[in-house]
Amino acid sequence: MQTIDMNQTTRKQQLRNLGAWTFAWVLSTALVVFGAEFIWDGNPWITIVALAVNILVGIGMILSNRRLLENCDELEKKIQLESMGLTLGLTLVVGIAFSMMDATNLIPFDAEIAFLVMFMGICYMLAIWFNNRRYR
Repeated sequence: MQTIDMNQTTRKQQLRNLGAWTFAWVLSTALVVFGAEFIWDGNPWITIVALAVNILVGIGMILSNRRLLENCDELEKKIQLESMGLTLGLTLVVGIAFSMMDATNLIPFDAEIAFLVMFMGICYMLAIWFNNRRYR
């Protein structure tokens, strides 16, 4: 019983840690984009430093996610792996098709990376939901 409580406590701590890293990464991403435009007036050196910080915080977020996944049980790992695989495949295929639509002027707007990031997030959430229902 104590091991189960410890694992749940550890998992909650890891989820909080991942949430903090994710929040820091989103904040540092906003700082790079909006800071260059509104705070330091496009100074390239400050932008490079802010971008380096963003990349380092992003690596911290990835490592935090990895630690969380390492401590999942086998079913949770299976759900995550299948969801990530499906998300990667869909994002690659749809992303390249989206880029080709832009290159051949089939769409009246630019194929921005933000669309792909939103698509990826939606695919991942739906895949997690579907796989949780499928396996539980």
